[in-house]
Amino acid sequence: MLSPSIESAINLQLKHEIESAYLYLAMSAYCESVNLPGIATWLRIQWQEELSHGMKLFRYVNDRRGRVTLETVEKPPKDYASPIAVFTLVLEHERKVTAAINNLYDLAIRENDHATQIELQWFVQEQVEEEKNADEVLHMLRMVGESGLSLLMLDRQLGQRAAGK
Repeated sequence: MLSPSIESAINLQLKHEIESAYLYLAMSAYCESVNLPGIATWLRIQWQEELSHGMKLFRYVNDRRGRVTLETVEKPPKDYASPIAVFTLVLEHERKVTAAINNLYDLAIRENDHATQIELQWFVQEQVEEEKNADEVLHMLRMVGESGLSLLMLDRQLGQRAAGK
């Protein structure tokens, strides 16, 4: 069984994961609207990943005989200043998610909940990859700039991302 505080904290993290998915889908729609279909594809794959992270938490709560409580998610922005602005926000967002997971892990330590600590280790490792990927794309965008052939080539490259990578 999950303690009430762990259950509540995991439900909050589930909300964060769903909000992340919603944000990435909105960003994908923006990129489609400015004719960057490759970046839009990259973001839709990220949307799918975030939903799978949420479902991992959903299943874990149920496996521990807890109760999933879905919270209201905020509406994401519709427009962004540029692809660089998009990935600046992606990186900032992933850092917030990392902090939330770290706080949840700290709670599991304080409550001596070993099973939750083990479950959260996957999320801790995943966040290292999430921040790395966002940072790499942001650096590439900064190198190529806001327009031109280099941006189109990067767009094509990012569009080749496969799910799970």
